[in-house]
Amino acid sequence: MRVADFDFNLPEDRIALRPAAPRDSARLLRVSPQGLSDHIVRDLPTLLSPGDVLVTNDTRVIPAQLSGRKGDASIDVTLHMRLGPYEWLSFVRNSRRLKPGDRVTFGLDLDGIVLSKGEGGEIHWRFESSEPLEVALERAGQMPLPPYIARKRGIDEADARDYQTIFARHNGAVAAPTAALHFTPELLAALDARGITRETVTLHVGAGTFLPVKADDTADHRMHSEWGHVPADVSARLKVAKAEGRRIIPVGTTSLRLLESSALEPFTGTTDIFITPGYRFRAIDGLMTNFHLPKSTLFMLVSALMGLERMQAAYAHAIQQGYRFYSYGDSSLLLP
Repeated sequence: MRVADFDFNLPEDRIALRPAAPRDSARLLRVSPQGLSDHIVRDLPTLLSPGDVLVTNDTRVIPAQLSGRKGDASIDVTLHMRLGPYEWLSFVRNSRRLKPGDRVTFGLDLDGIVLSKGEGGEIHWRFESSEPLEVALERAGQMPLPPYIARKRGIDEADARDYQTIFARHNGAVAAPTAALHFTPELLAALDARGITRETVTLHVGAGTFLPVKADDTADHRMHSEWGHVPADVSARLKVAKAEGRRIIPVGTTSLRLLESSALEPFTGTTDIFITPGYRFRAIDGLMTNFHLPKSTLFMLVSALMGLERMQAAYAHAIQQGYRFYSYGDSSLLLP
């Protein structure tokens, strides 16, 4: 399909720069065959049915943006995939200044050695520190806010709290599974009382989620791999729920892509699944997700689930009604 088919006009003032407070007061647009209806996230228990299964992602965002020096040159790095205890792949804005063997200093006790340089300037690093790398990153790194937020207001202390979900457990993401940013203890209690169950998987979201689609045709776009894990006990319970006719509804495109990659089987490994219209869903029955960028792989994914025309109409409604877009924005519940 043509990438241009997934374009739409989004006014700049619709981009959320801070999350709603409290988190579950964000707006929520329900999209279903019955049409569109406007709600808030706190209404979610009444919009689902007893027995529905929400699947959340328990990845935790690390301070994955680093600024370093190589001589007089400034080197800005965004980590995107871990390869070992001290090795990462990254995107580097000025990667032309780097070659294999170069050393970059990122802090008092954190250096990076360039092991190799891939296509598009992707850099494979080996980091050196007297401490575990997680500790060194907490001191030297910054939260990797999406570029469309960071460019407008910078990164501050509030983001260390705001850009983590209530489910965050396992370090490794360089972007938050933002659909889950809306959940609060009060909302979880209301879901429990309604008889809506929850399962947890792990997908360490990579910075590739922010990369624009530069190809003219979706068939020519290459997705970056991300590491995920579906535990055997979670897989077993999800398969039972599916067999019983209960709906499996991932919270966020990260959970959805992992469930579709695993087809509800136990899974540990990497996935580069790219879902576009025409894809036949095997595992899920709906999706809770934020509003995505024009021409992005995530808008293509929701269009595959609901149909391109329906999602174009839903987004036009959201823009007209003043919904807030992107990572810190409002939510939608998609029920095909």
